[in-house]
Amino acid sequence: MPQLPAPDYPADVRARLEADAKEVIARYPDSRSALLPLLHLVQAEEGHVTRTGVRFCAELLGLTTAEVTAVSTFYSMYRRKPSGDYQVGVCTNTLCAVMGGDAIYDALKDHLDIGHGETTGDGKVTLEHIECNAACDFAPVVMVNWEFFDNQTVESATQLVDDLRAGQQVAPTRGAPLCTYKETARILAGFPDERPGAVEATGGAGHASLIGLKLAKGETAPGRVVTQRGGPPQDSAPETGLSANDAPQRTSASDPEHPAEPVTGQRHEAGTAPRSGSAPQETSASDPAHPAGPAAEEGE
Repeated sequence: MPQLPAPDYPADVRARLEADAKEVIARYPDSRSALLPLLHLVQAEEGHVTRTGVRFCAELLGLTTAEVTAVSTFYSMYRRKPSGDYQVGVCTNTLCAVMGGDAIYDALKDHLDIGHGETTGDGKVTLEHIECNAACDFAPVVMVNWEFFDNQTVESATQLVDDLRAGQQVAPTRGAPLCTYKETARILAGFPDERPGAVEATGGAGHASLIGLKLAKGETAPGRVVTQRGGPPQDSAPETGLSANDAPQRTSASDPEHPAEPVTGQRHEAGTAPRSGSAPQETSASDPAHPAGPAAEEGE
């Protein structure tokens, strides 16, 4: 049965959202580019992208509801059904998974008695497994409304969701203070976070995540330790970053007075190695009836 046209927002809500939407649209030379933040705006109103929200975005941007729906269903950051005040996401990508992410996710499913994308009966917590959030140096990572909770365990993650459901104040490991999902959506729509101290607290990437930035600024990276086969670890050479094993080997081309020794079991002149892609060389191992080279002739 075809759906009826989506209902509009109440007049007062529509007026308020239109004022916010026009502020967002004015930031872009092409109004269509404002669709993503507008979807966050309507999500901040109801906690997920409703048919009414889709209609609103389409009317403001001169798009069809099909075009808006295509975008809102493509990105996982937009919810298509009512969800909790706190989106609890457990990273289950490779590193977090092997460091305990899989165990944390399974434990929370049992503890909350919900599955992926489902919400507790009190409407407080929605559980999901999420993709990498670029915090691998703090694995395993749990995120709540996109704020980081690093180095988690089954016990700490279980306590975290219990505190959220009980209304206890919960502080992320780093970054801004925690707020509800609707408040987060409004910030993602491009409106300032007006909570005292929130902007100053934003950020806090880990040391390992910042090494590339430090190198780009000319700072010295820590020395690389190279483990040699059959020997103790050795520091790499500071000038080149190469270990002793990485040093260039002498060949007849680089040192005519000390030609390289011939490769054992292959027919070629001293100091010249077979080129890659050349035909297989005869050896006594591969062709016992025709032993290779002078060594075979001498009975070695």
